[in-house]
Amino acid sequence: MVNSSHEAMHRIFQDYPGLFTGVSKALGLPLIQPTSVTVLPTDLTEIQPVERRVDTLLRFDGDEPILLAVEAQSAKDPNKPASWAYYLSFLHTKYKTPPLLLVVCQDRATAEWAAQPVLIGPRWWASLTLRPLVAGPHNMPVINDPEEARADLALATLSAITHAREAAVDGILKALSTALQDVPEAVADPIIEFTARGLGVNRRAGELWRNLVAVDLSFYKSYLSEEIRDEGRAQARVEDILHLLDRRGVEVSDTDRERVTSCDDLDVLDLWFDRAITATSAEQVLAEAEDRPTGE
Repeated sequence: MVNSSHEAMHRIFQDYPGLFTGVSKALGLPLIQPTSVTVLPTDLTEIQPVERRVDTLLRFDGDEPILLAVEAQSAKDPNKPASWAYYLSFLHTKYKTPPLLLVVCQDRATAEWAAQPVLIGPRWWASLTLRPLVAGPHNMPVINDPEEARADLALATLSAITHAREAAVDGILKALSTALQDVPEAVADPIIEFTARGLGVNRRAGELWRNLVAVDLSFYKSYLSEEIRDEGRAQARVEDILHLLDRRGVEVSDTDRERVTSCDDLDVLDLWFDRAITATSAEQVLAEAEDRPTGE
């Protein structure tokens, strides 16, 4: 189970290692197609009591083996370049294989910061130069065509995640939900999950995705799909209640509005909606169970 936007940004490479091929093409890299990919341990801790852990680590074997370290970065962090340099040095020493660092970002400012080469050493002679490869809204393709999304569902998912804060995300999500209508449930479910977690539950894009899943993918019956659909239905019911009270001229305090918007129980929301049809105050709508009129 993917539990956060941060985890989705790098974990998707574990579940879909072929995604890096699509990312490489998007970034104009001459990646040699690997013959196999292995997920490696991410713990880079040495004997010394200093823990160093990369987000995701993959080994691509073939004519030109490489190690791919994937880091999800949500904000600028002046301490990160030193950690990234350590990761690459450690991996090069341990595995004797060329390491490559890919940083995945969701905003342009962080992506531009992460992409800057960092010189390590005296200003007159850089002993090392850190050059992360960065994937973000500035260079990931906007996949808003269902056929293109269907051709590479993992890349379309990353497109949605990296553009989560951009206006273009609406078209990407619609294309992805349309593309998923024609694929088996076992294929669609992890894509639905990565997209939901990657967008973030508190963002408008996340709400849009839940609504699309509720409508376009209503035939899926998995636990995750049902959970996302329920969230979409709950959000729609919340909007219906508040809209109805507003149209009827019933005043709703900030406290009562917060109570409605924070509720995710469909049974309770349905009850509140029924009450809102005739209630003359928000207090009547939100009355506790013991205050319900007979028959409710």
